[in-house]
Amino acid sequence: MATDIVAQLADSLAKTGVEDGELSYKGQGRKLDDAQSVEEMVKEIQDVEGLQALRLEGNTIGVEAAQAIAKALENKGELKRCYWSDMFTGRLRSEIPAALNSLGDALMLAGARLTVLDLSDNAFGPDGVRGIEKLLKSNSCYTLQELRLNNCGMGVGGGKILAASLTYCHKKSSTVGTPLSLKVFVAGRNRLENDGATALAQAFQLMGSLEEVHMPQNGINHQGVTALASAMQHNPGLRVLNLNDNTFTERGAIAMAQTLKHLRSIQVINFGDCLVRPAGAKAIAESVSEGLPILKELNLSYGEITEEAALAVAQAVKNKDQLEKLDLNGNCLGEDGCKAVKDAMESVNQGGLLGSLSDDEGEPDDEDDDDDDDDDDDDDDEEDEEDVDEEEVEEEEDEEEEEEEEESCSNKLSTPTSAPRPPEVASFLSFPSPDKLLKLGAKRALLVQEQVDVTDATKTAEAFLKIASVYKEENNDVKNAVLDTIDTLLNKAFTNPSFQGYSFVSSLLVLLGLIKSEDKIKPVLVVPGHLHALEHVVRQDYFPKENVAVLEAFMSR
Repeated sequence: MATDIVAQLADSLAKTGVEDGELSYKGQGRKLDDAQSVEEMVKEIQDVEGLQALRLEGNTIGVEAAQAIAKALENKGELKRCYWSDMFTGRLRSEIPAALNSLGDALMLAGARLTVLDLSDNAFGPDGVRGIEKLLKSNSCYTLQELRLNNCGMGVGGGKILAASLTYCHKKSSTVGTPLSLKVFVAGRNRLENDGATALAQAFQLMGSLEEVHMPQNGINHQGVTALASAMQHNPGLRVLNLNDNTFTERGAIAMAQTLKHLRSIQVINFGDCLVRPAGAKAIAESVSEGLPILKELNLSYGEITEEAALAVAQAVKNKDQLEKLDLNGNCLGEDGCKAVKDAMESVNQGGLLGSLSDDEGEPDDEDDDDDDDDDDDDDDEEDEEDVDEEEVEEEEDEEEEEEEEESCSNKLSTPTSAPRPPEVASFLSFPSPDKLLKLGAKRALLVQEQVDVTDATKTAEAFLKIASVYKEENNDVKNAVLDTIDTLLNKAFTNPSFQGYSFVSSLLVLLGLIKSEDKIKPVLVVPGHLHALEHVVRQDYFPKENVAVLEAFMSR
């Protein structure tokens, strides 16, 4: 029964269909090697009148298959949105540029005017950026509003190619009176480092139209952060700035704080795990206090912030009427400092907006860090990273191993007087990845369980989907880690007398986009891992049969 229900769920979420000009093959896990394997798909594309969006994510497409699909797109001039993430799993890196070139050429030949291009989770490296370079420079991208290249392994070289392409596109589009006005840019986990970030910053400054920038976990130090800060000043409409898990140090944090004074529209600031340190946090607090009238979220977690600086931040947000969350977890407040911050927030009726402080590292050592030494360490890291970048172009597996080594080295260099940081469960839940889950070690399931409030059905559902999102059927280590973690989390939840099972299922359906919420919750991007995890979960003894029935009722619709 459970398998039948999940099969219905899969059909509901991943079924090919056309709605509002969108043709979707999302999450179907098709292995498309040649023209014959895509005959049906090609016919369906050809038959759709006024095709505006094409979803290919969650399949794997070879060169010949891509060429056949491209042929079908040559007369689809109304195509605007290309959702093409995670569509080269298991392919040789050398295949990807050719496939992307074919698809890009077809879009240009059709005269398409794109607004969304999503190629996230395609580990194509710098060569893959070459595969979309011509498209990005063409008039098909003059109208581009969203560019999503998350987790593509671009490296420094790819970042520079991308920056040059965007700059060229802006200049050419400006000559015909329609300058490129990119609004959303996403490029997390790409190891752009300082040079890649600096090159992109120049393009961002030129455009001046950005509303969301997401560049977490890119190995960017204070030089690159400072360049980005300067560029953001020229983007006054910026609403979301996410640079989580880069290394600001005080120099970068102070530069970014100066920029925040110019951003009246900013709503979400995520500088978590960025090592902003006390002076950086105080500078950011000053900017928050002086402006940012519609700030909703501020994340300064894992930044080696002390009690005094944290209190300055708490004081700075006291008059922010739209504030929804302040995250200061994983800093160096100490027991008394945590209490002082909580008291400060509660004194202005904002206690409920303060995130957990459960991972606080305690008061710092008496010896002060030498800022100059830290900055020198940053410079040394950059030289090491540049050497690594040349190697990553040649081997994807080497790239992943070197990234782990570099992150480990960077943590040791940049926090010389701190005690070893506990496993960063919060970092995984904020930006899930298979590597982060595996790095949590053998006790990952218990660590995640401790981090999630299993008395809250919605938070449990959110955590379930985040964990499931990194599921990899072809990687037994990741697969087993995901299922073990999910079992531990949900077993504890459903055995808790206060846990509301129906609320969990309801939240799950809302987050999957199967039912609407009055709170206007944005559904997650559904990936195959969600379906595999659900198939596993509904078979377990801990999952109540009455909840399976609820799922079945919605799936049968």
